[in-house]
Amino acid sequence: MTAQEIRLCGLLLQEHFGEMVEKVGTHLLRSGAQNLRTIVQETNLSVDLVKKCLCVLVQHGACCFTSGRKGPGSPTEYRACCDRILRVLRYPRYIYTAKTLYGDTGELIIEELLQRGHMTMSSTVKTVADRLTQNMEEGHSMDYSEVSSTFSKLVETHFLQRCPPVGGAGTSGSAAPAAAPAASFPECYSVPHLSLIGRGKRQLVPENGEDQRNAKRAKMDTETHGDEGIYWQVNFERFHQHFRDQAIISAVANKLDQTSSEIVRTILRMSEVTTSATAACTKPLSANEIFRSLPASYNIPRHILDQYLTLLVDDPMEFVGKTGESGGGMFVVNLHRALANLARATIESIVQERFGSRSARIFRLLLRKRHLEQKQVEDFAMIPAKEAKDMLYTLLSHNLVQLQEIPKTPDFAPSRTFYLYTVNQLPTARMLLQNCYKTVANLIERRLFETKENKRLLEKSQRIEAILASLQASGAEPEQLSEVEEMISAPEKQQLDVLKLHVNKLDSAENQVDETVFVLESYVSSTSTS
Repeated sequence: MTAQEIRLCGLLLQEHFGEMVEKVGTHLLRSGAQNLRTIVQETNLSVDLVKKCLCVLVQHGACCFTSGRKGPGSPTEYRACCDRILRVLRYPRYIYTAKTLYGDTGELIIEELLQRGHMTMSSTVKTVADRLTQNMEEGHSMDYSEVSSTFSKLVETHFLQRCPPVGGAGTSGSAAPAAAPAASFPECYSVPHLSLIGRGKRQLVPENGEDQRNAKRAKMDTETHGDEGIYWQVNFERFHQHFRDQAIISAVANKLDQTSSEIVRTILRMSEVTTSATAACTKPLSANEIFRSLPASYNIPRHILDQYLTLLVDDPMEFVGKTGESGGGMFVVNLHRALANLARATIESIVQERFGSRSARIFRLLLRKRHLEQKQVEDFAMIPAKEAKDMLYTLLSHNLVQLQEIPKTPDFAPSRTFYLYTVNQLPTARMLLQNCYKTVANLIERRLFETKENKRLLEKSQRIEAILASLQASGAEPEQLSEVEEMISAPEKQQLDVLKLHVNKLDSAENQVDETVFVLESYVSSTSTS
């Protein structure tokens, strides 16, 4: 765990859970596993406050707990999960993906589970149905069965999974919804039968004291629905698998054509649930199975499909491989090879953006030829000696290129030593990944600074929007509405517009950097598993 990862985790915890949770979480990231007493002593916080902070972290899977290292009876130790905290950065992407695949209902289900860490199916269905009903026209409401159906589809496609049982494995336990492999947890994707009938209810505007009575009534609600004690969480690995597949499909479409990408999409779709997140390639599929599963809109004859499959197999990128001849040929998608090619393209793009097209040409040349002397780089890249030397030294100073010394004699005399330039893709990807973490942390800090500087103006704008909403709901006249709108002066409106523009740009930049982070993270993790 690096300093940049800890800094980014601290900013994400502070933004989403507050300063106290950030203090406890950052302390655990820096110190490793610790018991409650040690955490209280070293953070100078009260016991109750530390317990609440740990509860929040455990609820959202950002912290796991195990029995003490000194044996039975020793205090429970808590450990922060850096990878899980970094997933908070990708929450908007998870929600948008659910909306794209399963509509508004899927979006709200994922949003509720991300906000609350983990929930029962019945509680999620009720909450989502109420929220959807709230946005419908008067007299319309959302049936619980429709939300339950979408929830079941998310489970069938493994986007949702059950939380592992507490203390199920040896002496370690985790109330945190940390993703557990399906193989170690047989009922991971089995949906319980719910005795839940009804429709979503509209939330009326509470009168004074009414909200407290509603909260008490919710606590006293003891109605059972048949899924008590079964909690659900978002399966981040499945979402990452979907993002990886989309990246591969997009790369094939850019390299070849749309039909080739549709064939690769079909292979990935047929094996998306059966292929594990760490597998090097998908399950082998015959050409006959692929032909039968192609979308009806793609009216491709069988002999044309065979030609496309041969083209994909022979392509230097090696996204698709052939493993046998039965059934017209057995084909797989080489996932690890595809991730390596995506990471390589990303690194080349970064070099080109930072150092120019000629430096990128040298970088690509070293990737292809592996080891070259300076004179060979000049000749192959067709760049003048002085410029090539400057570019190589610039890349070397930024650790994008490495210099390897091969002596002819044991004394390492410069006159009798070969100096070869080379590129090691994996260490370069790790270094750029840390740079990306630093960039995201800088963007978040800048956004927080912008909103803090204009806090008074933002609060004023929110108050006026609330007043306008209440007046519109009560049927106020246009003159009253215009009077309220004039409470913000023209310079303040202009300042507010500039602030919104800056914040939107920073948000967009965060999401774009996260796409690069995802590609590099996937590549680094795939090399470690292989």
